[in-house]
Amino acid sequence: MSRYRALIEYDGTAYAGYQRQAVQQTVQGELENALYTVVHQPVTISSAGRTDTGVHAQGQVISFEIDWRHGVEKLQRAINVNLPKDIVILQINETRLDFHPRYDARQRAYEYHIYNTAVRSPIRRYRSWHVRQPLAIDKMNQAAMTLIGVQDFATFGQPPQGNITTRELFAAQWRMDRELLIFSIKANAFLYRMVRSIVGSLVMVGRGEWTVGQFIEVLQAQDRGRSAAVAPAHGLYLVDVTYEDDEK
Repeated sequence: MSRYRALIEYDGTAYAGYQRQAVQQTVQGELENALYTVVHQPVTISSAGRTDTGVHAQGQVISFEIDWRHGVEKLQRAINVNLPKDIVILQINETRLDFHPRYDARQRAYEYHIYNTAVRSPIRRYRSWHVRQPLAIDKMNQAAMTLIGVQDFATFGQPPQGNITTRELFAAQWRMDRELLIFSIKANAFLYRMVRSIVGSLVMVGRGEWTVGQFIEVLQAQDRGRSAAVAPAHGLYLVDVTYEDDEK
């Protein structure tokens, strides 16, 4: 029995999130179904993160153990042939038996896409949040900079387990790519719905409904009820997960 680590990409539009559920279609469920077809026995997959309904991934990391003797290239092809068109294995390698994609992760990076024009785009409707009002990206970046460092982010999310809401943010910045405003954020770990809550609150700054000072007050309040409404899930992408052996 060998353990494998794989990098996957998926369009989350059709799925009720990543995590396996009994009655709804999920990314994990599709991956495990494909592996069952390949190895003819149940396989349980671990992942770096459990994305919500509609959230996409370009850099999700998974791992699993199977008995396979035909090499990683043939394994990748065999799995991909049995996956739906909106999920794919980008890379796969054999790894150490104690590797866990969630607990071994050092950093996680997400992007959020806002389509900031007056007229909506049918093509982008499941890939970005359409915000018609012009947003002040300079003010949004001023507010985003205050997120950097080790802080209590209780205003913006809930812990997946336990009650610790302190996280370390390494990067938080907006950039413009034609009509898209793209928010890049990197941390050691995230709270549940943290990125979408931060985006929703930064958009309040961009619209002029909050000042940068008010954003800081909301952050420092450590009160979930002070956050703005969470941004829609379909604008969010898990883009990268970093491990210690990646940095060597």
